[in-house]
Formats: sequence, C-alpha cells, structure tokens
Amino acid sequence: MSTARNSLALILVALAATGAAGQQTASTALPPIRPLGKATATSTDLMGAVSQVRALPGGRILVNDNLGRKVVLFEPGLSASKVVADTTSATANAYSSRAGGLIAYKGDSTLFVDPISLAMLVIDGKGNVTRVISVPRPNEANALIGGPNGTPGFDAQGRLVYRAPPNFRIVPPPGGDMSKMQIPQMPDSVAVVRIALDTRVVDTVAFLKIAKTNMTVTQTPNGGMSVTSTINPMQVVDDWAVTADGRVAVVRGQEYKIEWVDGKGAIAASNKIPFAWRRLDDSTKTAFIDSTKAAMETLRQQAVTRAQAGGAGNMPIAFGPGGAGGAMDMGAMGGMRIEINMRGGDGPRGAAPGASNGAPPTGGPTNIQIPPLNFVNPSELPDYAPPFTAGAVRADLDGNVWIRTSNVYGGGSVYDIVNAKGELTDRVLLPTGRVIAGFGPGVVYMGFRDGAGVRIEMAPIRSATP
Repeated sequence: MSTARNSLALILVALAATGAAGQQTASTALPPIRPLGKATATSTDLMGAVSQVRALPGGRILVNDNLGRKVVLFEPGLSASKVVADTTSATANAYSSRAGGLIAYKGDSTLFVDPISLAMLVIDGKGNVTRVISVPRPNEANALIGGPNGTPGFDAQGRLVYRAPPNFRIVPPPGGDMSKMQIPQMPDSVAVVRIALDTRVVDTVAFLKIAKTNMTVTQTPNGGMSVTSTINPMQVVDDWAVTADGRVAVVRGQEYKIEWVDGKGAIAASNKIPFAWRRLDDSTKTAFIDSTKAAMETLRQQAVTRAQAGGAGNMPIAFGPGGAGGAMDMGAMGGMRIEINMRGGDGPRGAAPGASNGAPPTGGPTNIQIPPLNFVNPSELPDYAPPFTAGAVRADLDGNVWIRTSNVYGGGSVYDIVNAKGELTDRVLLPTGRVIAGFGPGVVYMGFRDGAGVRIEMAPIRSATP
C-alpha cells in the first residue's frame, strides 16, 4: 500500500470517471450510492501493508502484512496484538523473505502459505501454529498469495480454489546465448481451479480473461538481460471469488454479469448487472496514458532499486501483485504478472553474501535491467471504461459479492454489492484511500495510510439506525 501504488490505482479508476462526466449510460435504475458506516475501531500498531484480514470468532482478526513480512493477531477492537509469524527467530522464521498468503480454513483455523518453503502453516483461532502441511502444487505456490489474482478459498466440498498461473514458460536460449532469447506470446486467459488437499485431484472451475502484455528480451552489453514490454493499462478482464456458501462467482467484465459454479461444476448465469458505463473521449484516453506512465515510472525505479540491492543468487523480478523482492505492482492494471527468476547454482532458494534462511540476499547488484515501460497508443484504449479491474471482487460472510468498480465519487471507490441471486442490491462508497482487506460479521476491514504509516480500520457495513 505504498503511496505510489495507491496513486496508480486512483489514476486507473478516477480518470476514466472524471474525464467523461455526463457521459454515463445505464439501462436500469441503479441503487443510490451510500457511504460505508463510520469507522468504529482503528489500530494503533503500524503495518507495512494490510494485504488480507481473516476474521475469527469473538472479534479477533489475523492480518497478513506482505510488505512487513509478518502475520499479526489483533484482539477485538483492534487493541492489543501479537506476532504470529515473521522473519525472526522468535517465530522460527515462519514468514520467509517473500510475500505469503492467508486463507480461511476449517472452522476458526487459517492457512498461511509460504511460497519459499512450499509449506502451509495451520493457525488456530488463538493465533497458534498447530501443524504444517505441504502446498498441494509446488509450481503454483505463488498463486495462493491472492491480491489481483483473486482471494483463494475453500468450496463446500473442502477443495482449495485459486486462480492458476498462466500457461507461460520461457525456454532458455540454445547455449545460453541471450541474443537468441525469445519470449512466447502471453496468454489472454487463465483457469480457476480447485484441488482436494488429500487426493490432489484437480478440477477446472472456469476460465478467466486476463490482461495481455507483449514482451521482448534482449541482451545488454554486459551480458545481462533486458525486458521490454508494451502495456495496455485498460483492458477488459474477468474476476472471481468463493462465496460464503462455497460456490465460485465468476464475474465477466465484458457483459458485467456473474456466472455461479457449484460443487458439481454446474453453471448458473445471472442477468447483466446494471452499471453506469463511462464513455472515454480522445482527450481522456491521452490523459489516462500520460498519468499512468508517470505512476508506473515511479514504481519501475523502485523495482530497479530493490533489484540492485539484492544478490545474484536468486533474484526474482516480478511485474504484478504478490511477488517477491523487486516486485512492481501492476495489480490495478488487470492483474498482469510476469516473473523472471535468475538463480545461481545453489538450488531453488539460492544464497548470496548476507543471505541466510531464505532472507533476501545482500550481495552486489544484479545484471538484470528493467527498462522504461512502453504503452499502447491512446487510440487502442476501449471507448468505455471497463467496469472493474483484476482483484476487484470479494465475497462477504453473508453470501454477497462486492465488486470494486471503476467509478469513483469524491475520491473514494464505489463497490457494487450483488446478492446470491445475482441482483444488484446496494452501492457503497468507501472513504478516500481505503482498500477492503476482509470481512467480519456485519463489518468490513480496510487498510489505509496516514502520516505515520499503514493502519487497519474496522467499520460497519451499514450505519447504525438513529
């Protein structure tokens, strides 16, 4: 939740709305936009980020801090807290050097996914690690982190549901000649899958349209690798969520409707969701591209700095959410993610001077470069702003689906709330700078940044009746 990342997300949802005022179209009357209830609790402890919140019985919550590399248990009212997992010996280095994921599990238990060790810690309702189980598909461990890839969860049959990585593999060039390196075409769709943890049987739930990026790789004069990409930052994508009853809600961006997939794979499609579509004129498209370029350049520079601070043993450069060190967050741009791992000869985890137990290496600078990003011509943007971006869909505890739309009001994000029948029942405005990280009974948990840092805020979904 850095300032640069928040600024980018605001650009992506705000320019499409404010630049085309008065050009809305909606075929059906929309519910009025109402504010979220006033916050009833705010944490005093600062976080690096509020990536995920898991509500527990009695008002406790578990919070995943992907930037601070820790999982924290907060008491009711966000008062006292204790660290459940971090990178120190006090928790046996339970949180490694890379981002992890937090997934609601059986009863009041929770899974913490560590992509480095390929392990999932089972945390009970009191914040104690009770046992460790293995990640079901090691090559897809990063997909369990969440973020713009969607929030993993369990269906009614107890199968783990998540968005699988794209079918995209870079083959090393013959003889290691980087000048002959070729990048295959990026796919424009991915699968949502579910897997039984006991049998490891995998079932494909649905396919999602994702953002597509064109990439090329060239060799630098010093023998390194340079990646050039051409990005369309406003693409129509699909998203998904596991609902409270265990169904999978697939939200289609083109039609703006929900397809519900039950445990047997049967699909029930709802009607289109009413929406205030925003037409984009040429000047708005140009302003959008220019502002996005500026925001992404800031993030690129940050990624370069982090990459150069690492060692050459195991340095991942990631474009997208939930990545390792050197990640450039493009989650608001449709969930696009490309990760390039440069590994030494010491195995999967790698090591470098100053690195131990999976911590980020601290050796000399790497020879990987991240050149300035290229963007498509503004004329290639759609004539209407897409209704949402990747990672915009969440499910609450009451069976509703919350969709963070591309429309804003007064600087805050507007969420469409769709019930289990696929009906738009409410539209809720979040305060400026807030991002939903999870739900509790009748409440929503958000992360926000103030002058001191990042905090957690709890607010009722509805204001108290006077």
